[in-house]
Amino acid sequence: MQEITVQALKERLANNENLNIIDVREEWEHTEDNIGAKLLPLGELPQHLQEIEHLKNEEVIVHCRSGARSAKAQKYLISQGFQNVINLAGGILAFREAE
Repeated sequence: MQEITVQALKERLANNENLNIIDVREEWEHTEDNIGAKLLPLGELPQHLQEIEHLKNEEVIVHCRSGARSAKAQKYLISQGFQNVINLAGGILAFREAE
C-alpha cells in the first residue's frame, strides 16, 4: 500500500498543488483539525462513493487521526476500482507534530 509522508504532503500543500484529500475521521474530529480535505467518515464511505467516483483514475490521499482508519479506507477504495490511493503516514497526529 502506498503512503505519503507528512513532510511530502506539507510540501505539496505549500506548492498549492491541486490535491484530492479525503478525511475519513468523524465530523467532530474534522471540525477540530481540517487540512482542507473532503470529509467522508469511514463508516459512511460506501454510501457516498458516488461523490468521489470521478476520482477513480486520479491520485487520492486519505487520512485519519493515526493512519489506521485511512488504511482501511485505502483498501476499500482500491477494491472499488480506485487506481491511486495513498495513505497519510501517521495521520493528523503526525501532521500536527510536524508543524
